[in-house]
Amino acid sequence: MKKLVLSLLFLFQAIFVMAQNQSTVKGKVVDSKSQNPLGSVKVMIQSNEQFVTTNNLGEFLIKGITKGDQILVVSVDGYNTQNFAIEVVENQTLDVGLMFLEEDITSEQQLSLVTITENDLGDDNSGSESTAGLLQSSRDAYQQAAAFNWGQARFRMRGLDNEYGVTMINGISMNKIYDGRPQWSNWGGLNDATRNQEFTLGSAPSDYTFGGILGTQEINTRASLYRKGTRISQSGTNTNYSWRSMITHNSGLMDNGWAYSISGSRRWAKEGYFEGTDYGANSFFASVEKRFNKKHSLNFTSIYAQNSRGKNSPNTKEVNDLMGIKYNSYWGLQNGKKRNSRDKDVEEPMMMLSHYWKMTEKTTLNTNVSYQTGSIGNSRLDYQGANSPDPTYYKNLPSYYYNLGDATGAASAQTYFLNNSQINWNAMYIANQNSANPGKSVYALYQDRTDDKQITANSILFSDLSDNVKLNAGASFKKLKSHNFQNMLDLLGGDYFSDIDPFYLTGDNYYPGQEQSDLNNPNRQIKVGDAYGYNYNLNAIVMDAFTQFKFTYKKTDFYLAQSFSRSQYERDGIYRNGIYANNSFGKSGKQIFENFGFKGGFTYKITGQHLLDFNGVYMTKAPNMRNTFANARINNNITPDLDSEQVTSLDASYVIRTPKFKARLTGFASKVQNATEISFYYAEGVGEDVDGNEQDSFISEILTGVEKRNFGAELGLEYQITSTIKATVAASYGQYLYGNNPNLKINDDGQATLTNSQPVVDFGKAYLKNYRVAGMPQTAASLGLEYRDPHFWWIGANINYLADSYLDVSNILRTDNFVINSADGLGYPGANDESVRKALKQEKFAEFNLLNVTGGKSWRVDNTTIGFFASVNNVLDTTYKTGGFEQSRKATFPDQQADNANSTPSFGSKYFYGYGRTYFVNLYVNF
Repeated sequence: MKKLVLSLLFLFQAIFVMAQNQSTVKGKVVDSKSQNPLGSVKVMIQSNEQFVTTNNLGEFLIKGITKGDQILVVSVDGYNTQNFAIEVVENQTLDVGLMFLEEDITSEQQLSLVTITENDLGDDNSGSESTAGLLQSSRDAYQQAAAFNWGQARFRMRGLDNEYGVTMINGISMNKIYDGRPQWSNWGGLNDATRNQEFTLGSAPSDYTFGGILGTQEINTRASLYRKGTRISQSGTNTNYSWRSMITHNSGLMDNGWAYSISGSRRWAKEGYFEGTDYGANSFFASVEKRFNKKHSLNFTSIYAQNSRGKNSPNTKEVNDLMGIKYNSYWGLQNGKKRNSRDKDVEEPMMMLSHYWKMTEKTTLNTNVSYQTGSIGNSRLDYQGANSPDPTYYKNLPSYYYNLGDATGAASAQTYFLNNSQINWNAMYIANQNSANPGKSVYALYQDRTDDKQITANSILFSDLSDNVKLNAGASFKKLKSHNFQNMLDLLGGDYFSDIDPFYLTGDNYYPGQEQSDLNNPNRQIKVGDAYGYNYNLNAIVMDAFTQFKFTYKKTDFYLAQSFSRSQYERDGIYRNGIYANNSFGKSGKQIFENFGFKGGFTYKITGQHLLDFNGVYMTKAPNMRNTFANARINNNITPDLDSEQVTSLDASYVIRTPKFKARLTGFASKVQNATEISFYYAEGVGEDVDGNEQDSFISEILTGVEKRNFGAELGLEYQITSTIKATVAASYGQYLYGNNPNLKINDDGQATLTNSQPVVDFGKAYLKNYRVAGMPQTAASLGLEYRDPHFWWIGANINYLADSYLDVSNILRTDNFVINSADGLGYPGANDESVRKALKQEKFAEFNLLNVTGGKSWRVDNTTIGFFASVNNVLDTTYKTGGFEQSRKATFPDQQADNANSTPSFGSKYFYGYGRTYFVNLYVNF
């Protein structure tokens, strides 16, 4: 017994000595101007990313540090990140004393990042195409260039759509179940409130989720994390809005354990950069936290962001040559004011309740519940038995008459178009008043509307299993009810609108009732606020879980992660559509997809400042709800050959991190297989009538088995030349290609009959292999210089080169249907290899340069900071295309050749253009 007691005493003494002798670093972080202590500052050992946060007195203590030369990284939002070189002696405590942080006046550039790349390419309720929103919290030179300098040209990091990334607020994914993309407008205008962010690039490990192959962004709105104070700002710009007012107040953590943060903003424009693009947005944020004790804390967050903006039209070269690139065909004058027919309205408030439980000193559990409701609407004009109100309708343009050989008619059409280039609202009111059926509108304004209700719950576990091993694990549950319908907004002076589709009243395939939107309530007279046309619910339940182990050692760090998800979708038709009388009303049946993922990676530390980093992932991904149904608006048909995507990604990086020089060179490759794409358009020559003749139809095009291959390299360099001058270099090179010839089918509503409720026509292969994926520059480079004066003013400039951006090609033009006559199975005359290759060559946009200049100044008056920031983008006013697409209407070789006979096709490609010279000016006061 005596020996046992002595042994225990010796063991306790050894443990005590080890605890006393471990290497430790301590210090205090303060504001360089006011000398006030800074709380919640992250102090990290760079070599192994071991970190602590400072307390309210600005003090920190890091234990168990490896001896030798180390880099201490000190960072907090709103201040410049500082790197301090230290020498750690074994079993001693190093007191670094006061560490001064300077206010990051360049962080105002974060507030100038206007998401100008929202998805205008379609009128569905998609989110943004841009990946710039994923980059707002980053400090990497490459990622900064991608967000602030290349984002205006629709640059996509690694060529990936943002459905392959994850955006989270308090650990809850903001990616929509419908299309997989986040809707940035849901928190737009709340830049101050969303500053607390963590970003991981590519498939690198995130503490909050398994993630995708693009990256993970976590926005934290916990009230106690916001720096105490009030901020008021006023901004002016000439982009998609003109003015912005914002106010934010943070209480900091008070002695009674409460903390709160509130923020509000207003953005507006009578007209944005493009003609007729009105803008109005109101945003409000509130977060309240109560810390009950050291173990439990409860936080409630509420976000309301209402946004309404007028869209701008894509135009053909013919229209741009006549009207200029700022021309927008979507608006017209009404009572002397510009009225846009295509507004996008977003209003989806959300509430979140978060519980933080510090179970032990090494284990924390974060549980969140959120509820989001509201609506997204896209307006447009509807008309029945009347001419198209679109001023760019093909019969209004000279190209239509040129293709008929009518030069006189072309000249007359040009004169008419130049004098009537906008929507004529007055003419539509007159037409409704003179309707053949008194009170019946032949023109109306409606909204494609989505009303969502979604509840989400998740729990995320953080645990230090040992000094070298960390565990992250989480599980989430989402339940969505999405109501989709046409909503009548304005009868334009009439009394009602007919709930029919007159397009189906004619044709050899017509049968009684085919034109009815709802056979259960035929011939309805629609009033303002009524649903009509289509009306259905989409129901979804999505569950997922992940585990992740991170191992940290002196020379090597590595991680392993696994995920599992289950997605369940179902359509529930409210209308019994006349075209699909037996396949539109009621439930479609559940579509269930189970998926998994594995990823891992490691970092080899050549020295504390030179690293090699590798990441790899293989995962399967459920098709999004948008692509699960062939045409959810009017039937229950499931997309044929539908299956989960297979996603693979690899990247390798060489990283240098010294106090003066930072660099990252990355090579990457990714492959997406078995993807599905659905699009809707009016096409000629894709169907046959009862006599076997070609006919025109409105179709849904279904592309399945799509493979995309992306590979390239990224470079980011940052060098502090002197204490006041910094240089940055960033570059990206990629080849983003279609990797195969996917299958193309069309769902042709015109071919539907009472006995054929699934009119799917197989067009075979779409020959897309080695075509470039469109929508972004695939080559980009940036060179920047910044001068930061000790008297708190700074100026910077970047010159940017962007190239290798391509037009989005038409899929159906690249099937055998384009060259082979379906009537006799023979090739069209003149459709030889050379002529077809020329006709189907993918258009490459011209390369261009963008010069951007930024600057700012701040003053300190007692405890108040007054600041000024300004930026000018595209200083040289360069004209450049940001995207575009081939029209699919002329779907056969002879039709396409005839349309191009005079080099001004009626159905030529349509283009989007970037902003010219724009500015952003911001004045702010912090106190």
